Amino acid sequence: MTLDVEAVRAAYPALSDGAAYLDGAAGTQVPRTVIDAIAAAYASGLGNVGGAFPASARSAAIVTACRQAVADLVGGTPEGVVLGPNMTTITYKMALALGATWEPGDEIVVSRLDHDANVRPWVQAAERAEVTVRWAEVDAATGTLPVEQYGELVGERTRLVAVTAASNVIGTRPEVRAIADRAHAVGALVYVDGVHWTPHGPVDVGELGADFYVTSAYKWSGPHIGCLVADPTLLARVHPPKLVPSPDEVPWRFEWGTPPFADFAGVVAAVDHLASLDPEAAAGGATSRRERLLASMASVEAHESALFASLISALDSMEHVTPYGPASRRAPTAFFNVDGWPPDEVAAHLARRGVNVWSGDNYAYELVTALGLRERGGAVRAGVVHYNDEADVARLVDAVAELA
Repeated sequence: MTLDVEAVRAAYPALSDGAAYLDGAAGTQVPRTVIDAIAAAYASGLGNVGGAFPASARSAAIVTACRQAVADLVGGTPEGVVLGPNMTTITYKMALALGATWEPGDEIVVSRLDHDANVRPWVQAAERAEVTVRWAEVDAATGTLPVEQYGELVGERTRLVAVTAASNVIGTRPEVRAIADRAHAVGALVYVDGVHWTPHGPVDVGELGADFYVTSAYKWSGPHIGCLVADPTLLARVHPPKLVPSPDEVPWRFEWGTPPFADFAGVVAAVDHLASLDPEAAAGGATSRRERLLASMASVEAHESALFASLISALDSMEHVTPYGPASRRAPTAFFNVDGWPPDEVAAHLARRGVNVWSGDNYAYELVTALGLRERGGAVRAGVVHYNDEADVARLVDAVAELA
């Protein structure tokens, strides 16, 4: 099914300002339904969970609905969905808990392709536990993460392998399942950063081989909420530090403090929005939200791939532009530099032309260093999401061409 992009864009109030929002890799805009769901939750009256009054019950129902929605989105079970403020906080929490079980002589494997939120928490936990850190290296020439190296990196003392499902700057999609299979062969756990991939195509945590899969709702048209998905029996074996009177049941034991219940209602609305992007799916018999999500996200992937092909082809054709990233198997994210222009000045020029992009390392600290771009100030990042159209891409291309 081809997305009705005009109808999709009409659902997003923010797009009415006329800017080309190609900054989705740092966070998307939200549709009206998400805004309304958050407002309605507040208007209904909310209370902390566990009370005998209706407002408390409403909050509990929102939490349950949110866990189910996230599970439907990525193919997990609601009992294994942990909710938090963002992926970074959740990952630090898990690193603290898992790292407490490691012993000197154990090993972990991290990659230089990853956002620092899937690197530094593990490296710091390894330092505390006197555990060896092994690094999976990026092929700077191709922008890929060669899977073969994991045969050397993963061994009998490996306790955890952390890897991204897609690079947040150059879009590289590693062969996560092959990496996970190697890790599982020695009993290691696999922690997959799905923040950058989840907005761009269908996700099935089981097919990926992820023991832990983390994603952020604000990257797929929701509010600023982070989510971790895992088998609840695995979570039951993990014991984070917590307050004595707080619940010890899974997944509550991982959720510190009173959460933003209204934002959880927004997460549900965001998942429903994504599920609605292919209206033909329901008409064709896809009755469950999971089925509609798979169909809709496949349509999203096709739409974004076509737009991105146009964008990257135009950048490749410009002699004054140097793009980075693999030739294929990537999320629709461009990372590039313009000859003679610092990245931040390129971003400022594009902003003056009504094109929203980012510059710098975008927290891909190790990758930008490996690409030799740190002294230059990183590069410019432009990403395509499902509400972008050909006009957005054309405006960016024209503005970059002006810098020749």
